[in-house]
Amino acid sequence: MKKKVISALMTAALAVSMTASIVAADTVTIGVYEPASGDNGAGGKQETLGMQYAYSQQPTVEIGGVEYDVNLDIVDNESNNDKAVSAASKLVSDGSSIILGSYGSGVSIAGSQTFADGGVPAVGVTCTNPQVTLGNTHYFRICFLDPFQGTVLANFASQNFEAKKAYILTKQGDDYSAGLGHYFDQAFQALGGETKAETFPEGNSDFTSYITAAKNFEADVIMAPTSTEAAALIIEQAAAQGVEVPLLAGDTWDSNVILNAAKDKNVQIFVTTFYQEGGNAEFDQGMKDFINSDDTNLANNGGDDTVAAVTAMGYDAYYVALAALQAAGSTDPAAVNEALWTLTYDGVCGHVEFDENGDAKRDTAFVKSANTETGAWDFVTEQTISE
Repeated sequence: MKKKVISALMTAALAVSMTASIVAADTVTIGVYEPASGDNGAGGKQETLGMQYAYSQQPTVEIGGVEYDVNLDIVDNESNNDKAVSAASKLVSDGSSIILGSYGSGVSIAGSQTFADGGVPAVGVTCTNPQVTLGNTHYFRICFLDPFQGTVLANFASQNFEAKKAYILTKQGDDYSAGLGHYFDQAFQALGGETKAETFPEGNSDFTSYITAAKNFEADVIMAPTSTEAAALIIEQAAAQGVEVPLLAGDTWDSNVILNAAKDKNVQIFVTTFYQEGGNAEFDQGMKDFINSDDTNLANNGGDDTVAAVTAMGYDAYYVALAALQAAGSTDPAAVNEALWTLTYDGVCGHVEFDENGDAKRDTAFVKSANTETGAWDFVTEQTISE
């Protein structure tokens, strides 16, 4: 009798094991390579929120006629180029078929070789430095690039403020900050403007000397493409010194961290970005409901339900990953990589298809300003390089 019981238990265990194997075989892993800590942690959390919301809406995908459960594998790259490599390695070893991220060009570049060595394609969401995709065939992105964004900002400064002099402040060793500052500098000078560019070191918290330098230069605009952490300090200290000229920045400043820092202060802030809340009412409401449904979600969004552009981009990125898996008809990363080259997708942030470098074909940016009274973003314009 005991032998029969043992045999029955072994049979049952084997059946459970086989069922688990079947479930495991019908699971596809999408890696999420984003910062949840460090200088860019706030933006990384918001970008990830968009992916998590999309996942909550569609946690399965049909690949080659088989329904797969999606495993959303989220790893913190800590906004650190050195630690990013181990985060990238984990996603590869976890068996990711495709990887999304990162918020921050530096960590995207740092993890790129690991993805290449592992044979896994990556889709950047808001990493705008050209070096992310340049010279490789595995890294794609759905956002515009810094040469475009820098030129748009230079045109905006020249045309809207008749700016002749621009002070540019960037962070040493930050690929995104240095890159966008450089492209703005080039474009502004090409328009006949004069620039003064300076950099600040890692860990700097006192920006008074830089703001004084901008005032002494008699700058018409201050361009500061930095992390939200540095931006909040720049805004506070610029207001304290009575800076009256506009503060300009790129997509990293499109955050409620900036809105909170600017609230009730006499500052002008203008940013270029990928999406304006109100662009898709159904998405906005669903995203807000998702943020408010969970205390962790609300905290990861900075404490309110403002829909950031990076969140909308994260949402689109998840569906781009699903579309790539479907087009490949396989979970094999090599097949997914190949499918991305001819993929097209229409998301809440617009049309997505890739050029010969793996970069999205985008030619328009949203410009918006911080309303220091309401604590919200006001839409200013959609602008292209030619405008």
